[in-house]
Amino acid sequence: MSDPAIARPNSTEPAAADATAGSGDALTRALAAEHAAVYAYGVIGGKTAGRLRSLATGGFDAHRARRDQLRSLIARRSGSPAEPGPAYRLPFEVRTPADAVRLAVLVEGRLITAYLELAADRDPSLRRLAALAAQECATRAYGWQPSISAFPGMPGRAEPGTPAAGATPSPSPSKPNG
Repeated sequence: MSDPAIARPNSTEPAAADATAGSGDALTRALAAEHAAVYAYGVIGGKTAGRLRSLATGGFDAHRARRDQLRSLIARRSGSPAEPGPAYRLPFEVRTPADAVRLAVLVEGRLITAYLELAADRDPSLRRLAALAAQECATRAYGWQPSISAFPGMPGRAEPGTPAAGATPSPSPSKPNG
């Protein structure tokens, strides 16, 4: 499965060890995706105003709370939750409110993917958490762009707000996506 994070840390530090066997991988990836989402929503908020800024603030707060919940869950399972990277590389430059909307939809779609993986865990409490988190992400994505794919977050499906097939996200925030 591809990495669910919207952005990659601009750090050369190795990833933290898995929290636990089995569900630890999915929990760690969900936490990494939430770290990236918090960063991305900071950028989104900086490029929006009015109603869009309210959506950005709500998304930022929701992802920060979910990130903290995942960190606590990993720690309770005797794991060591990974810290966020000092900075993240976004998949395209965010210059306008329209770019911010596109990024928010992409963030939410990739988080849905991370939570779909966690929903496959044997632990019913993790499946419930994952289902609720995926539902919240789908609802937030719809709030940004009122359209939804038949199977949001499923691998191999085009995510709303992503570049056309064949386009490649730029490797640095200084170059816009082509």
